[in-house]
Amino acid sequence: MSGSAVVIGAGILGSSLAHRLARDGWDVTLYEQYEPGNERSASGGESRLIRYAHGSDSWHARSAWRARELWRELEAETGRELLVESGVAWFARSEDGWEAQSERVLRAEGIPVERLGPEAGLDLFPSYAPGDLEFILWEPQAGVLRARDATKATALAAERAGARIIREKAEPGRLEADVVVCAAGAWLPSLVGDEIPIRVTRQDVLYFGAGEWTTPPAPAWVDYDRAIYGLGALDGAAVKIAPDLEGPTFDPDLSERVLSANSEGLARAYLGERFPAFADSPLSAWTVCPYALTPDTNFVLARSPSVENQWWLGGGSGHGFKHGPALAEYAARVIAGDEEPDERFGLGPRSRGPSLRTAGST
Repeated sequence: MSGSAVVIGAGILGSSLAHRLARDGWDVTLYEQYEPGNERSASGGESRLIRYAHGSDSWHARSAWRARELWRELEAETGRELLVESGVAWFARSEDGWEAQSERVLRAEGIPVERLGPEAGLDLFPSYAPGDLEFILWEPQAGVLRARDATKATALAAERAGARIIREKAEPGRLEADVVVCAAGAWLPSLVGDEIPIRVTRQDVLYFGAGEWTTPPAPAWVDYDRAIYGLGALDGAAVKIAPDLEGPTFDPDLSERVLSANSEGLARAYLGERFPAFADSPLSAWTVCPYALTPDTNFVLARSPSVENQWWLGGGSGHGFKHGPALAEYAARVIAGDEEPDERFGLGPRSRGPSLRTAGST
C-alpha cells in the first residue's frame, strides 16, 4: 500500500517516518511548528546515546542494532558524521541484574558485547573509582549520536526523497490524506487527548567543566540501578551528566524551563563517587529535556480508535531517539498493512515493569 501521508512533528520519529514513507513511494507532507531539532523538543539536544542493551527485551535490542545500520546509511546519504562509536560502559551492581540480562540477549542476537572487571574503568575513563561495582558491561560498537544534527539531517533526507516540509502547527483532525500520523513527541498528548497513555515530564541535563574529559576517547556510561548516565565533552561541549529519575509533569510550551533544586546535588554526588577528579568541576550549562513517558516505557504505534486513517507514533520514554530510523521502518510496514502491529505498542492497559531506560522510571 502507498498513497498520501501527512506526518505531524519533525522530531526524530516524525522525520524518520517521513523519510521512510517518501522512499517507499508515498506522497508525504511533514508538518513542524518550530523546526527540526529545535531546543524545545526531545530531539533538540547535542547528544543522545545509542546502545543495544535493553535487559531481557530482544525486540528493542534488535531494533537498536538495526538502527545502527540505518544511521550509517543516513551518514552516507547526507555526508554528515552522526554516530560517534565511542562505546558504552554499563556499571553493574549485581551478577544477575539488568546488565546480566542484557548480556545474555546481546550474545544470543550476535551483537558485540564484553564483560569486564570493575577495574577496567581505570583504562576507560580519565578518573574512575570502581566502588561497589560487580562488573562493567561493555558495548564496543555503541556510542553517541549527534542528536540535533541527526534530526536535521533526517528531515533534509526526507525532503530530498520527495517529502514536503511545512513550517506550521497542524492538528490531526483538520488534515486530509490517506494516512495521518501524529508523531509530535511531547506535544502528542495535547493533540490527541486521553486516547494515548503518555505523561510528559521534565528531565534535567547538566554540563560540568570545560572539556577536560572528552568523548571520544572516553566512552559514554550508564548506571542503570542508580538512574544516571553521561559522557565526556563531545565536540567541545562539556561533561554531560543526566540524572534519570522521573521528573515532574511538564508542558513543552508553557512550563518554566528551570533547573530542579536537587539535580546539581545528585549529579555532583555521583561525580564524587564514580569520577572523583571531576567532583568540583564548575556547572557550565544545563538544559531541560521533555520525556514522553509511557507506563511501561514501550513506544506507542497505534491506530486512533475514533478515526480510522489516523495513527499515533511516540512515547519515546527517554530512550527512543536511537531507534528512530528502525522504528520508522517498522511503523511504515505496519501503516502500509504489511505487518500486524505489536500489541505492546497499542493503546490498551499498560503496567509498570522493568524500565527500558534506567530504574529511575519505575
